[in-house]
Amino acid sequence: MGLKRMDHVGVVVDDLDAAIAFFLELGMELEARMPAEGTWVDRVVGLDDVSVEIAMVRTPDGHSKLELTTFRTPTATTAEPSAPANTIGLRRLMFAVDDIHDTVERLRAHGGELVGEIAQFEEMFLLCYLRGPSGIIVALAEEL
Repeated sequence: MGLKRMDHVGVVVDDLDAAIAFFLELGMELEARMPAEGTWVDRVVGLDDVSVEIAMVRTPDGHSKLELTTFRTPTATTAEPSAPANTIGLRRLMFAVDDIHDTVERLRAHGGELVGEIAQFEEMFLLCYLRGPSGIIVALAEEL
């Protein structure tokens, strides 16, 4: 048996409600929200006494999902809040949008801030990086 698919990307956030609101404004849909705790969670994540709340959001086409997680216990940590785009590790989530300017304006109401500016790549795309909840970098692309 080989790889079947990529199921989802997990992102730890400090404010689950704010993260959900941000990604719903982007156009994602809330699939589920629930607590998770117990021995099985401890064993999977390799920590003791884990208590989390998760929200699963998906793209409208149903092909891509994010699991947003907030830790009640143990307290979440960060190596570097708001790490720059060239920091090693998972840095951004890329989304295709219909109207990049409108999307940026709507996400600003939910704490989104441009990292740089909206720029055009050749005659193909408008692109930008936007920092969202918990410092997550969300990349947006509008096909021209």
